[in-house]
Amino acid sequence: MIAEFTAADSGAAPLTWGQRAIWDAITVTAPEDHYFNFGRVLKVPGTRSPAEVLAALAGLQALHSALRTRLDLSGDQPRQRTERAGRLPVRLATGDPDAVLAELEAERFDYERDWPLRVALVLDGDRVGHVAIAFCHLATDGLGAEIALRDLRMLILRGAPAGGPPPPGPLDLAHWQAGPEGRRTAERAAALWEGTAREVMFDRPTAAPDRPRIWRGLLDSPAAGLAVRAVAARHGTTTATVLLAATAAVVGRFTDRSGCAMLPIVSNRFRRDTTRIVSTLSQEGLFVVGVDRGFGDLLRETEPAALRAYRSAFHDPLDRARGQWVQPLCCFNDMRFTEPGPRPCAPADILAALPRTELSWPLSQEQLNCRFCVHISGALEISVTADTAYLSRADIERVLLGLESMLLTEAGAVTGPGSGLG
Repeated sequence: MIAEFTAADSGAAPLTWGQRAIWDAITVTAPEDHYFNFGRVLKVPGTRSPAEVLAALAGLQALHSALRTRLDLSGDQPRQRTERAGRLPVRLATGDPDAVLAELEAERFDYERDWPLRVALVLDGDRVGHVAIAFCHLATDGLGAEIALRDLRMLILRGAPAGGPPPPGPLDLAHWQAGPEGRRTAERAAALWEGTAREVMFDRPTAAPDRPRIWRGLLDSPAAGLAVRAVAARHGTTTATVLLAATAAVVGRFTDRSGCAMLPIVSNRFRRDTTRIVSTLSQEGLFVVGVDRGFGDLLRETEPAALRAYRSAFHDPLDRARGQWVQPLCCFNDMRFTEPGPRPCAPADILAALPRTELSWPLSQEQLNCRFCVHISGALEISVTADTAYLSRADIERVLLGLESMLLTEAGAVTGPGSGLG
């Protein structure tokens, strides 16, 4: 089926900083850049026909210009091109919505020709039960996708999005970033990058790589989920800070360093005019911390180091290329939309959950723009994606179990030095 949209705006501009950052990652990872595709499933409220949902999808693309923006690669530098009108192909499907979404995500986008989203209506009889949407990462990041889904739900329910002025789009953001205020912001971020020691974590190959070269290990650990909340409660901090500090400790000690440099992925949605924008704003910040200390001291150092990383994340990647900024090749991405708060937990309860830990290998491919990346999701799912020339599959497993061990040790559930090496 077809969702035909018409909007009030169109135009072209250079890429925004967030678009440039993900484009640089895509070009290194191609042709396996479907790695960056991600998606959402929306349960359709009420009883809606395919035609009603198609009308809502057309309204969504009219509202958010990022969803009708493609690349122009004809010049020396890529540019974004927003279309005023067009036709979005929409698939009809039945069965498990998550399986339908996985099919949509599995194919790489043609960035010049494809609209930056793929949609399937998952039918329940003659009505639409769910909408599965796979997003191109050039169009939006995870928080932007949540905004899009909220607006799609309102369009289905009421035929109109939430009230207020129309949200800005990536063209507006590109013009601001090129202006005086944007350049001042970029210069402040550049000063933070340029004033930091040039530490690279995984700088030496350790073995012949596997084939495929890139592997992801995924640890689903209810025990670590309880432990991280208990540690946060003990130290009066957040679970995000605990996980960032624990990852830095394990990586630093695993690579035999007294310090750790990582690139946390930061949402960059701190400005009032970006709260409703559907676009790719998330970028890497620079986080550097010493790890040759006790965990309590490490946590205290992590908080200000994380704030510096947040300030460095809203930057112009072209400045980064010109300035030869440090490339630690070590990333950290906390993808949780809601963070469970600190909560004490008895060590016996944490230990009781330990047998439910599961380790799996959900991804392998040949190319990636990073040598080591930690992703945090769910109640507590920790994944490590790594280049096996620098971290073997056995070592990926050791890092994951080491993180679990460190969290349980700091929560008092197990005894030991908490070395983070399992």
